[in-house]
Amino acid sequence: MVKQSALFEPISHDSVADAVVHQIETMIVNGILKEGARLPSEREMAERLEVSRPKLREALKQLEDEGLLIVRHGEGSFIAQLTGTAMTPAFLDLYARHPAAFYDYLEYRREQEAFAARLAAQRATKTDKDIIASILDRMVKAHEDQDLEASKVADISFHAAVADASNNSTLIHMMASIYDLTRRGVFYNRNFLRTIDTAGDQLLEQHKAIAEAIFASDPVAAETAARAHIDFVEASFRMGHDREQRERMAEKRKLLWEKR
Repeated sequence: MVKQSALFEPISHDSVADAVVHQIETMIVNGILKEGARLPSEREMAERLEVSRPKLREALKQLEDEGLLIVRHGEGSFIAQLTGTAMTPAFLDLYARHPAAFYDYLEYRREQEAFAARLAAQRATKTDKDIIASILDRMVKAHEDQDLEASKVADISFHAAVADASNNSTLIHMMASIYDLTRRGVFYNRNFLRTIDTAGDQLLEQHKAIAEAIFASDPVAAETAARAHIDFVEASFRMGHDREQRERMAEKRKLLWEKR
């Protein structure tokens, strides 16, 4: 695994502190350094950037004053929460209880996932593709091991890696917020899909199709595969919801029959 300190490049700028600030800001904008990411130690950063530690501290203080960094004494410096909270906890709970809102979420994701996959097929670098391939390998192993938690983590990581490979900074940050909600299980429990016969196999094949289209630099195929994936998720949840409704009605009928 590449050490985070390797992300930084030596400074050869007249204004040392400003140059450090600019380099870190650029990585934040481009989605390389994301919310909550911990920066390397002062010693590691100073050595990598080839600047003095006082100048580095000056730059970090400026970033902290700008609200881009949070310094936790004894722990280190972290990228601050930048995209804000679009929904309060109470509204998230409300949202999660209403199926119509869930399908709005899927509608939004369908368009954004398709856009991300298309751009990734056009723009992904070799490193981007290597990251996606590595995550896909994890998905395959988790599926073979029937490890539901590892499957969920790899699933979210896969989609985030595709968004990163789009090299569109706005899309990267917006989708990071969406994936955070998914990670927290606000909208749906991915394990539910696994209760549907062959769903796990189909989900894996869908992710492979997205990856293969990106590897082949085929934007049309990538977009089509991404849409098909979200369509499958939506259809599966509609089917599951209908099944639960029928089961509830059957239970009610059973109670009536038992009273006769």
